[in-house]
Amino acid sequence: MLNIENTSYWEQKTFFRNVDFLIVGAGIVGYSTALHIRASYPNAKIVIIERGILPSGASSKNAGFACFGSATELYSDLQTMPEENVWETVELRLKGLNALRNLIGDEQLKLKINGSWDLITSEERELFNSTREKLAYFNEQLERISGEKEVYSVDAEVGGKFGFAQVETSIYNRLEGQIDTAQMNASFYRKVIDAGIHVLFGLNAESIIEQNNSATIVTNQGEITATKVAICTNGFASQFINDEDIRPARAQVLITEPITNLSIKGTFHYNQGYYYFRNIDNRILFGGGRNLDFEGETTSEMTTTPLIQHELERILRKVIMPRKEVKIEHTWSGIMGVGKTKKPIIKQVSESVYCGVRLGGMGVAIGTLVGKELAGMIKF
Repeated sequence: MLNIENTSYWEQKTFFRNVDFLIVGAGIVGYSTALHIRASYPNAKIVIIERGILPSGASSKNAGFACFGSATELYSDLQTMPEENVWETVELRLKGLNALRNLIGDEQLKLKINGSWDLITSEERELFNSTREKLAYFNEQLERISGEKEVYSVDAEVGGKFGFAQVETSIYNRLEGQIDTAQMNASFYRKVIDAGIHVLFGLNAESIIEQNNSATIVTNQGEITATKVAICTNGFASQFINDEDIRPARAQVLITEPITNLSIKGTFHYNQGYYYFRNIDNRILFGGGRNLDFEGETTSEMTTTPLIQHELERILRKVIMPRKEVKIEHTWSGIMGVGKTKKPIIKQVSESVYCGVRLGGMGVAIGTLVGKELAGMIKF
């Protein structure tokens, strides 16, 4: 097998020698970091390495929600987090979504703002009542942050509108949307290539060797040395950064075969956001279920399990599509990075190594800004 040592002089000169900035991870954060570094250093050699044949993290594996906070999530966060932190997090997500839209473009993202629904079952009536009492306050805060009025409202007709079963009512968020994450990553890729940034797939970073004024990344195909290294691997980052609270969190997903006359349009949060689904290409994409096995889903193994897949299928057939026969076409999983708080880790790890990780399942919303902030931190 060809490895770095066996490449030609031309290849070593172009891709592996005299690297100024080496970025580990070709997801939203990695691509954004590279593009913002390029803006500051037009002549630098920038190389991105990625372990998979495609980006391996959650940014192109999960649901593609352009979201910033369902009403029940905000209510729950206010019970456990300082109030100012909750609204700072919402503001970061909104600014991040705008940054992503400005960088990639709505057409390339295939952005559709159809709104989102926080679905409420009979078991969640107490949570709904408590959250409903806060909606005026939530709308005041969203207007302060975004300038948009009446973002949240009660929609008691959602079950009849879309044919759901076991759903009593909902809280609607009119600003949330959905994107095509593979198209997003393809657009990022074209941008970095146009910017003269090299992207190398199939290179799995295994360890870091610190040196004077540089760092060497040991990969499965050999070593690459760079003046500055940025770790942008989110849920996979704990192998490089062991002094921070970073845990992988697997999200399992399924998609149906095309459904005739599918009326469901939008993004939906179910069971306090532990489950989520959306329409795409006349199909239902449905994911979640970590709450069934938190310990087992704290893993970087990109597989699926019968426990969660069976529950996803049960909810799909009993709640989401109770009056239609649906068939599952495909299942997969994506790895997020989480911790005890929802604040991402953006910091200098050592003289030559930096990181932008732990996006808390909000990579689409905040990844672009995390990359921008990380790039601004790296001094060459």
